[in-house]
Amino acid sequence: MHSSFSSEKNKPNLYLVGMMGTGKSTIGKVLADQLSMNFIDSDESIEESYGQSISEIFTQKGEDFFRNLEQKFITSGHQDHNLIVSCGGGLCIPSGMMELLKSKGKVICLWASPETLLQRTETDQTRPLLQVADPLLQLQKLISQRESRYREADHIINTDELTVNEVVQSITKALQGDC
Repeated sequence: MHSSFSSEKNKPNLYLVGMMGTGKSTIGKVLADQLSMNFIDSDESIEESYGQSISEIFTQKGEDFFRNLEQKFITSGHQDHNLIVSCGGGLCIPSGMMELLKSKGKVICLWASPETLLQRTETDQTRPLLQVADPLLQLQKLISQRESRYREADHIINTDELTVNEVVQSITKALQGDC
């Protein structure tokens, strides 16, 4: 007899991936509370351990340096179970990263349209990839570049028209289907 995901003692980690603005951090915190799991945000963890903001790291060291910090975080920067990780938007994109995430737990992709993402992020000055003349065009380009990797996730949840609680319900229902 299979138990439901929410009653397991040593639950596999859950990795929330997707574009900036899909709600990974907000949803991750609510989901962690509901599933009695711990929560960590990869960007916040990297900022804390490196002592600089993501924007500062991008500006001073470049995107490749930052992606290396993300890889180190995934390989050795967090616990092996009972954890929900909100991953930076590009974390799962480099070769081998989606596979690494899947080897450590379940990967849930939160999805939203470029228009929704722009609406959710347009007042946030801490997003280095959106500090451009046409952020909507930039979002469309990023989605085009990243979509095939995001689609490799174990589950994809479209967040466009859903409340935080509806997204959490969709994730828990998808996870129970895995049991």
